[in-house]
Amino acid sequence: MTEKAVCLISGGLDSCVTAHIAKKEGYKIYALSFNYGQRHKKEIECAKEIACSVDAVEHVVFDLDLERLGRSSLTDKSIRIEQDNRLKDIGKKIPSTYVPARNTVFLSIGLAYAESINADAIFIGVNATDYSGYPDCRPKYIKAYQKMADLATKRSVEGKNIQIKAPLINLSKAQIIKKGLKLNVSFDKTWSCYKGGKKACGRCDSCLLRLKGFKEARLKDSLQYDFIPEWVDD
Repeated sequence: MTEKAVCLISGGLDSCVTAHIAKKEGYKIYALSFNYGQRHKKEIECAKEIACSVDAVEHVVFDLDLERLGRSSLTDKSIRIEQDNRLKDIGKKIPSTYVPARNTVFLSIGLAYAESINADAIFIGVNATDYSGYPDCRPKYIKAYQKMADLATKRSVEGKNIQIKAPLINLSKAQIIKKGLKLNVSFDKTWSCYKGGKKACGRCDSCLLRLKGFKEARLKDSLQYDFIPEWVDD
């Protein structure tokens, strides 16, 4: 019997590659995305395309109102999104784009969804190498969440744990991109920018890390940008 996996799909590059890894490992995919009050819906549109590309059995788009909590430039338009940071400074501090406890909320809903469909694993595309400094993207966080998940469900108490899988957690962005290429990922179906324009901004931390990854992988990003930093073509 084919094992089931819940894949958290944000519409970004990392979650896309992660979903393709789950498919390559033979899991039957159940996609889960969140409409949580973020600045734009473009990532949800991309998430739907990604779910189709991995032949997801179903794709649940879960509505959450994290906008009510504020305290993040991703959910509160009165807070400025940092831009034009130096690459060496990204990840040194927790930026304004951090959404309080977001991955804990997402994984908890993913855990409930996984147990409801009797899934064996949850895949999440967190990364602690080329990342923005979010505390809920670190290996020790995933390890701690696994320990909690093992105690939290009827399924685990009965001896069938739900594995929290973060296959990209120790990879650089360039390594993630190369892995995606081997899995025939269409990166033009992904959206990394914190803003929701017709083109990616090229200035926010997420755009900068994506551009850095493609540069280090010696590949050209198919996504269109409003601005390209000079170092990209150096």
